[in-house]
Amino acid sequence: MLLKQYKNHFVSSLETLYDSMEIESFFYIVSTFLHKKNRIALVFEPDFEINNEQLEHWNNILEELKKEKPIQYVLGEAWFFGLRFEVDANTLIPRPETEELVQWIIDTITEENSDFNQNSLKIIDIGTGSGCIPISLKKELPMTEVSAIDVSDGALEVAQKNALTNNITVHFIKKDILSHTELLLENQKWDIIVSNPPYVRLLEKEEIKKNVLEYEPHLALFVADDDALLFYRKIATLARTSLTENGYLFFEINQYLGAETVALLENLGFKNIQLRQDIYGNNRMIRCTLK
Repeated sequence: MLLKQYKNHFVSSLETLYDSMEIESFFYIVSTFLHKKNRIALVFEPDFEINNEQLEHWNNILEELKKEKPIQYVLGEAWFFGLRFEVDANTLIPRPETEELVQWIIDTITEENSDFNQNSLKIIDIGTGSGCIPISLKKELPMTEVSAIDVSDGALEVAQKNALTNNITVHFIKKDILSHTELLLENQKWDIIVSNPPYVRLLEKEEIKKNVLEYEPHLALFVADDDALLFYRKIATLARTSLTENGYLFFEINQYLGAETVALLENLGFKNIQLRQDIYGNNRMIRCTLK
């Protein structure tokens, strides 16, 4: 069968669930995944054929997409900061907004007036999930020492695989930061502390798409309505004694709680608090210091 013929079936099977642009995107993502043929390649190979075994792969993927399962989970991979990451039900799917947070960290470290010496720089990511933040930072800043924490055994297993696949060394630690009074060891200091913790309130579930709500890990997504800043308060409190003199705390945040998160950090004594919007115009990330 010609792949362009199968495309008609693929599109018609999904058109009641997704918009046309998303279906087109799915088709070319799968084509690249199965055949190493992206949109441009198929323009030059309009008569590209798939055999029965390949057709079965296409049909299996299509059935999963019809269940509104995220394509990243269907294929078992996601791309972040130019790197391939394995993802499964233990990890959130890396998102473009988080790439912006990573870039902000890199820019902060490498700017001309930075006080940082990359040869001795220490970074820690709290709630690492797939490991996309620390692995990307280590890839871009190879001389730094990078560690990452998560409470989930499953997430840490995936993150360790991703570090190995991308030939990156990150120190992964299992820890429930909510139940500890220090990040790792007493008196250990970090130049950069970063976290993208759970921040979606239960009241916001109605806004969450089915493909997120039914498939992504709730442990990494949701917090109680009456204490939505639980993780921010705890991490910021730990950071007060764990940041170096010139260190920075970075957060990805709930877009609806920008002012509240800033107020929390101010009350805990943080300075130079910057609230930044993401590519969609939502309040999405914060940078701050202790001096």
